[in-house]
Amino acid sequence: MTTVFTNARLIDPEMQSDAMGSLLIESGQIKGTGAPDEAPPEGAAVIDCEGRALAPGMIDWGVKIGEPGERHKESFRSAGLAAAAGGVTTVIARPDTMPPIDNPESLEFVTRRAADAPVNIRHMAALTKLREGREMVEIGFLADLGAVAFTDGVRVVTDTKLLSRCMAYARGLNALIVGHPQDPGLSKGAAATSGKFASLYGIPSVSPMAEVMGLERDLSLVAMTGCRWHADQVTTADSLPALARAHDSGLDVTAGVSIHHLTLNEYDVGDYRTFFRFTPPLRPETDRLAMVQAVADGLIDVIASFHTPQDEESKRLPFEAAAPGAVGLQTLLPAALRLYHQGGLTLPQLWRALALNPARRLGLDAGRLAEGAPADLVLFDPDAPFVLDRFKLLSKSKNTPFDGARMEGRVLGTWVAGKRVFGGKA
Repeated sequence: MTTVFTNARLIDPEMQSDAMGSLLIESGQIKGTGAPDEAPPEGAAVIDCEGRALAPGMIDWGVKIGEPGERHKESFRSAGLAAAAGGVTTVIARPDTMPPIDNPESLEFVTRRAADAPVNIRHMAALTKLREGREMVEIGFLADLGAVAFTDGVRVVTDTKLLSRCMAYARGLNALIVGHPQDPGLSKGAAATSGKFASLYGIPSVSPMAEVMGLERDLSLVAMTGCRWHADQVTTADSLPALARAHDSGLDVTAGVSIHHLTLNEYDVGDYRTFFRFTPPLRPETDRLAMVQAVADGLIDVIASFHTPQDEESKRLPFEAAAPGAVGLQTLLPAALRLYHQGGLTLPQLWRALALNPARRLGLDAGRLAEGAPADLVLFDPDAPFVLDRFKLLSKSKNTPFDGARMEGRVLGTWVAGKRVFGGKA
């Protein structure tokens, strides 16, 4: 089937362009672009975008799905529906399940379970067995079965000799390792960033130096082994010089940041609101602004939601005892558009970090509007205002820090391989 999107504001992160045009898709692939009102081929279905934005579907790197073990928090079905409603066409799932994805059998299980989701779901595998930091997983077998990267998530591998072996082995297989820059000794038990605010509120805190120390250690091991490496979350300005030196040294290193650390700061915790409890904790406003600038400069490559569903019982606890994390599949787009409306990032810059860069880093043929790319698309109105109601989210868990917030940016339609998976008439 041939479909033409006319009168579209095409957001092309590869060309860094934002201009009116039309987009032709056929058999699930993009066939080309044209003038906004270009006559469609005979028999083609026509979608008039009425001047609204059409961009590559977002690739959300680092999504927690509760299968196996915590299906009551999130299932592949609920996560897929939430992703489609949020304009996310590819989900990169984390391996921190119960039990973790650390062997071929468990990877095959989640791959089968994810097959019926309305969006693409790819999986990362654990780096060490049971994520305990004692024994390397079968990286080669897991990569052959489709694991796109290897990570123990927020469980930092403290055995540097083991980590260096993992990195050296991964280099031989051209596998990507995802690290969590943090010194676990310093950050243990912390729920806030150290400073006047944490002291005033009596919240256990950690210095940003814990992130810098963890990042410096991992970058040193990358320099020693030459592996491909990605920092899942860089959140403090003090980490940026080390990241810049790694780039200047030619290391194969990229970095990401969560949308929450780009749009919220430590004061949002307010009266101990546990929906604002994250790992790493929210940072001062100066760090938030530095992260936005780092994305604009290309020093930080990827923006992700780090979707972490938690049930009500996990959040209705004292702040430091509450489970960290928030859902984000449906709020990623309007939260990211805050940066656009504030003038910090253009739409092409945003989509470079939300779609193009994660696709390139993970070796996926997506995140582009170029001819031959898959027709994974999101149509949205960047200016449509609304007040977010967490109970209308499609995730099983409703732990969002944006509940009741005034936001701008509505997803009007989502397509995966040319098939509409969300939205009615544009």
